[in-house]
Amino acid sequence: MGYVKGLKCRECGREYSVDPIYVCEFCFGPLEVAYDLEGIKKVLTREKIQSRPQNLWRYIELLPIDGAPTSGLHSGYTPLVRADKLAVHLGMKELYIKDDTVTHPTLSFKDRVVAVALSKAREFGFDTVACASTGNLAHSVSAHGAAAGFKRFIFIPASLERSKIIASLAYEPNLIAVDGNYDDVNRLCSEVANKYRWAFVNINIRPFYAEGSKTQGYEIVEQLGWRSPDAVVVPCASGSLLTKIWKSFKEMHEIGIIDEVQTKVFSAQATGCSPIVKAIKDDVDVIKPVKPDTIAKSLAIGNPADGFYATQVIKESSGFGADVSDSEIVDAIKLLAKTEGIFAETAGGVTLASAIQLIESGHIDKDACTVLSITGNGLKTKEAITGHVEEPYHIDPNLKSFEETLKMINSK
Repeated sequence: MGYVKGLKCRECGREYSVDPIYVCEFCFGPLEVAYDLEGIKKVLTREKIQSRPQNLWRYIELLPIDGAPTSGLHSGYTPLVRADKLAVHLGMKELYIKDDTVTHPTLSFKDRVVAVALSKAREFGFDTVACASTGNLAHSVSAHGAAAGFKRFIFIPASLERSKIIASLAYEPNLIAVDGNYDDVNRLCSEVANKYRWAFVNINIRPFYAEGSKTQGYEIVEQLGWRSPDAVVVPCASGSLLTKIWKSFKEMHEIGIIDEVQTKVFSAQATGCSPIVKAIKDDVDVIKPVKPDTIAKSLAIGNPADGFYATQVIKESSGFGADVSDSEIVDAIKLLAKTEGIFAETAGGVTLASAIQLIESGHIDKDACTVLSITGNGLKTKEAITGHVEEPYHIDPNLKSFEETLKMINSK
């Protein structure tokens, strides 16, 4: 039994039935899934959650499907790593990495949202799934869609990193490379979605798709021993992940799983594409679109769909935002790898570099229990650190050559 009451406009509050729609026909506001939280409160307990398989579906009452899930049965429940070495480096008391670099099967948090979107697409009777993507979503829809037997159309900016393009092609979808940036791709996909009866996971299925991001927040709460952190730093592209992590904390409180939420939420963006952070710093509600120019291509959305709502979460939680340069992103990727052994993609570099700024500026208390949301694996964006890492030592195949090199290494 599902606990979805329907869809609700985030602007005017008008209610809709559960259908593949995403915008209010009266005020054109975005639609969001509404739940019977009182009903959930009666049936969902910590013990019930802990008794279930360690995947994202252990929180199924809080996800928008009616029956059993049909996608992502091995996705989610990634490690929450206590980052002690990194904490010492930054002077922090209690620092954690929510490590979605190991999410099954495509090594990014997008496997969470796609699992939910495709399960819902199956319930709606679609046979074709599609998306507009900066890379990670393309991988995930390609992979999950293949496993579930959907036809797949994947639209990406043609300028995407070659490694990300290859990673999608491995699953043999119909991959459409568009000459333009992500916002151009997204506009085209909106036109396609209006003409063809396809399940576009981040357009007509978006209200359901976005709910999958909540599972990262639920897991953080559970893995911290049923409490929300004092601070969480979240990378922002559309802004959806940030809003849904906040929603997950509040829902956990509303159904009685955790005590009062006092988490401060912080937005992390690259300086070359930081419309959300700029609005936060300028203390305005209007998101001014920008043309992306950053190595963090997975965050390169110049006109973020959930940007306004992300700024409202920041205000409500008394958080803030930071934006970082490409060089800071590279340095942070390397720092995370050498301190905690976690190789993150450029979005992870944005998160850590932004956290460093926020700690140094005093926005994040060094005694606060802080979680950094690391959303994708560094193997996806190796190009970003090419030329910024040491070259290997070349030796002849004999002990003498090795020991000469060892002597050189030890003398450094």
